[in-house]
Amino acid sequence: MQTPRQTWSSSLTYVLTVAGATIGFGATWRFPYLVGENGGGAYVLIFVLAMILVGIPVILVENVIGRRAQKNAIDAFGGEVNGKKISRFYKIIGYLGIAGAFGIMAYYMVLGGYVITYITNIISGNLNLASPIEKDIAQSFYENNITHNPLMVGIYTGIFVLINWIILKKGVIDGIERSMKYLMPLLFICLLIMVARNLTLPNAMEGVRFYLLPDFSKINARLFIDVLGQVFFALSLGFGVMITLSSYLQKNENMIKTAVATGILNTIIALLAGFMIFPSLFSFGLSPDQGQSLVFQTLPIVFSHIYFGNILAVVFFLLLITAALTTSLPIYEVIITTLHEKLKVSRTMAINITLGSIFILGNIPCVLSYGPWEHITWNGKNIFDMFDYVSGNILFVLTSLGTLFFVGWVLKSQSLKELSNNGTLHPLLVKIWYYYVKFFLPFIVVLIFIAGNFPKSLEYLFAFLR
Repeated sequence: MQTPRQTWSSSLTYVLTVAGATIGFGATWRFPYLVGENGGGAYVLIFVLAMILVGIPVILVENVIGRRAQKNAIDAFGGEVNGKKISRFYKIIGYLGIAGAFGIMAYYMVLGGYVITYITNIISGNLNLASPIEKDIAQSFYENNITHNPLMVGIYTGIFVLINWIILKKGVIDGIERSMKYLMPLLFICLLIMVARNLTLPNAMEGVRFYLLPDFSKINARLFIDVLGQVFFALSLGFGVMITLSSYLQKNENMIKTAVATGILNTIIALLAGFMIFPSLFSFGLSPDQGQSLVFQTLPIVFSHIYFGNILAVVFFLLLITAALTTSLPIYEVIITTLHEKLKVSRTMAINITLGSIFILGNIPCVLSYGPWEHITWNGKNIFDMFDYVSGNILFVLTSLGTLFFVGWVLKSQSLKELSNNGTLHPLLVKIWYYYVKFFLPFIVVLIFIAGNFPKSLEYLFAFLR
């Protein structure tokens, strides 16, 4: 029996829910460290352009697939077109998305463990931010409590998984609708306070210049694939979240308006996160290319230079873990709903299988990758980084490429009708979007994918063309 689909109570609740699903560690953790690794302003410029030219159009692609089918992320690639049954082959796209969701949750939950580690240590006084601290203290705390303490991180990761389990047992949609009306504004206000303080620090403008002024010599193939992966990560594209959430949309909803609002809101939060990080980096003499530890080693220093730093730090990290929850819950729900509908198991069983398998096969290996298993590497990446790279730069891109093909070459005119609400909304704009995602975007995505994963092949192609 098909699970009946509810509908969102309003456009605002849908946009806030999607914002919650997309604004978490993607904007506040992943975006800043990728900016730092890729030379600052050049990455920011390409990211904003990619959000407009790739992100928002692909949001609409997944919205069309989800609302049309009103099914789980795999069965959404089924049904009929013009009276003909769609081949089961296309459900491979859904399975790739499920694999990507598994990959992201493998390390995402560990980040939740990091945040809880900071919350408990600040409350206990082990990390005292009531007075200014130096970068060596922040780095030492990170190394002692995160990098070299896999047991404690594993326990806190398990607590974060348990919190998700409790909420998932009670239901997701209603809880997100209610909470996001209050939590997103609180997170936004907290970000503004930190940004305002950062901009008044000594030498802060050096960080702003690094962040906003593009150095075009930094633009290369690696930057493009990092940007594309971040756009998909930031917007929860390529792993079934948008398809699942949009399956609850009303048929008269203006999906163009909600997609644009989602892209703008996500970009604003990501840019604010950069202003929260880079001025303080240059003020306190920290390197911007520290990788994934960048945010965790920088924020404590910033809070220690703000009045009531301990209290504000706890509040911020609590909001951050809540924002992370609003991201993890929908991603878990993609897999849970699929297991529930495809395997006909109870929802409780689907929850247990999903969270249990990811914890054992993903979370634990990621925790151990900074301890006993740090010697297990591939292409210079440990297990944690491999999950991040494969899901963010390969699976998400391939899945999105599949959704582009499905909408442009399988659904065809049906996608036009779905997005335009049977021709009542922006028919010319919808037609431009259709040909854009049918012909242009797949070419760009393939080119960037090849450039990022097989850079030598493009060099040979350019040499041949000369």
